Amino acid sequence: MSKSLKEIVLPVAGGTALALSAALLIANMDYGQTKIVSLENKVEQISLRAEDAAQRASKEAETVSQLRQKVAEIQAVAEERASAGSDMTEPAPTRDGAFGLGRGAMPEEVAAWDVDVLPDGRGLPEGRGDVFTGDEVFAEKCASCHGDFAEGVDNWPVLAGGFDTLADKDPVKTVGSYWPYLSTVWDYVHRSMPFGEAQTLTADETYAIVAYILYSNDLVDDDFELSHENFAEFEMYNTDGFVIDDRPELEYSNWRTEPCMEDCKPSVEITMRATFLDVTPEGGGDSVMNDASAEDTPTFVASAQTGDTTSGTETVAAVSASVDPELIASGKKVFRKCQACHDVGSGAKNKSGPHLNALIGRQMGSVEGFSYSKVFKTAHEEGKVWDEAALAEFLAKPKSYMKGTKMAFSGLRKEQDLDAITAYLKSVGE
Repeated sequence: MSKSLKEIVLPVAGGTALALSAALLIANMDYGQTKIVSLENKVEQISLRAEDAAQRASKEAETVSQLRQKVAEIQAVAEERASAGSDMTEPAPTRDGAFGLGRGAMPEEVAAWDVDVLPDGRGLPEGRGDVFTGDEVFAEKCASCHGDFAEGVDNWPVLAGGFDTLADKDPVKTVGSYWPYLSTVWDYVHRSMPFGEAQTLTADETYAIVAYILYSNDLVDDDFELSHENFAEFEMYNTDGFVIDDRPELEYSNWRTEPCMEDCKPSVEITMRATFLDVTPEGGGDSVMNDASAEDTPTFVASAQTGDTTSGTETVAAVSASVDPELIASGKKVFRKCQACHDVGSGAKNKSGPHLNALIGRQMGSVEGFSYSKVFKTAHEEGKVWDEAALAEFLAKPKSYMKGTKMAFSGLRKEQDLDAITAYLKSVGE
């Protein structure tokens, strides 16, 4: 390169480098200024936060101070009351006005809870159901616990029978004999039944079931239909069997006296003993088992005098002698399915069904004082008589043999049960 060219290039390169250096310096200055502004903003924010925290701390400290002062005042009042012997459990002072909690219930919320049914029919939904429909619904949804004809299964409640037993030592309290209001039946069935499937029944199904329960208690005919329209007109058998409990006004004052602690009676005697366990042995010895048997215990079925109490007539003696005693004993067990509604033996009375003394050879529908269904009245007029064949056919399928019968029993399925109960009823005289 010639000397003249070098003299030109070097000044140009030097000027470029100087320009680049100046640009870099300016850029660094801008970045530094931006950084300074950012730091200043952060410092300002931190200062504001610190000021806010200080204000909150001051308020909290003031609240704590007020609480401590309140606690001190309460403790001072408590110490003053304790020293004065005042009651520390006296009720809180009354407050004027509302507390301002919650809200008023909406109409739909009230309606969801207001589901009870009153004796005069208030609260009932519209609907209807007849005995025939109720029979079918009851068999499907209720009979597994309450029996095919409301006689109760095992320890489940019996719903039919028990009339005129409430004054007995062992009363039978059923829907028919005891419950004073039909609304209780409807409300309980609709809200709580069937067991395990509560509130699955429709209003019509509930009306039908209640109608069938009334029919099982011989309180309505087989063509009866219950509805919200005639509900309030129906009067239960034991409506007048309850009184208002006036003991708080008339008797409680007599009980609130100083109890007698010694010499309260001129003498003390044992008047009754436990059925199985002799908890009151003679001489105060250890308790032992006595000789009582299960037959001595009460039963939930009133007046259940069965085949042991026969009339002793020659006819019964001849039947008993000619029939296997074990078959009669087996028939007595089968009769347990019947004794909720029927009575046999000495002094037998009509219950929800007629007594069955001297049944074989008796004209159908002929027991005095019993209100038979239309179909049995017709059979009586036709002169039909109970013989072994008719009884077996009837007990196998009552509703098929005697259409329209009030008896809700579904029937005996086993041939040996039919033979056994026939033998047992033959052994029972007048």
